[in-house]
Amino acid sequence: MTKIVTDMSDSRLNRPERAADLVMRHIERLILEGSLRPGEPLLPERELAERLNVSRPTLRDALKSLEQKGFLTSREGRGMKVAQLGAATISDPLIALLGERSEITDDYLEFRDIVESSAAALAAERASQVDIDRIRQCAERIERAHAANDPAEEAEADVEMHMAIYEASHNLVLLQIMRALSGNLRTDVLLNRQRLFSLPYVRDLLREQHLSIARAIIEKRPDDARSAAHAHLSYLRRAAREIREAEAKLDVSLRRLESGGLSALKG
Repeated sequence: MTKIVTDMSDSRLNRPERAADLVMRHIERLILEGSLRPGEPLLPERELAERLNVSRPTLRDALKSLEQKGFLTSREGRGMKVAQLGAATISDPLIALLGERSEITDDYLEFRDIVESSAAALAAERASQVDIDRIRQCAERIERAHAANDPAEEAEADVEMHMAIYEASHNLVLLQIMRALSGNLRTDVLLNRQRLFSLPYVRDLLREQHLSIARAIIEKRPDDARSAAHAHLSYLRRAAREIREAEAKLDVSLRRLESGGLSALKG
């Protein structure tokens, strides 16, 4: 057997880690675990250096490294904020593809069904009390918005609850991938969210679906959480298809009414 000998006199092994590297790895860990969220601004430089107990030059060195690695972005002379990890490589091309090919939208929702059903089950198994409190608050926010007949607020609360579930899954890869896609959840590109939440019977159903997911997670029922999330995403897929089909039929009807805008008899 070959014996591996390590030269402990190697200066690289004995050299203490730079303070800037320690700070960089500490902030990086907070970002990866979800403690620092995308878009969240960091404290001002002076306060941040005091909080981390390092000099400002050391802090600047660490922040520069994090910016170069894509974890932070500048705020136009107002300090730094957490970057949207993976946004450039995942979100932008996907949004363009979804906007051009409606059939891919259904694939995206199928993907969300697979991921979010698993995330809900993991959350029911792994959620801490802090996670449970946040999910409960999201459910209460949905109920308040529903009672106030505020579709925009209810749609935003919906997104927040989904993000809280990703965090409660305590799977960092799942969390970061879904955060990279989270901008899609807030747009009308995929689900025409404002239209969905403007229909009273749909809002009633979505409210019950969200509350069912939340209850299953809070009560630590993984199988029920998975089933409730699957039922919710399956409904969204059907609703998205129906909206696309209705819009396509309306477009055809309007074109027929105007003869496609090319007839000399119209106008």
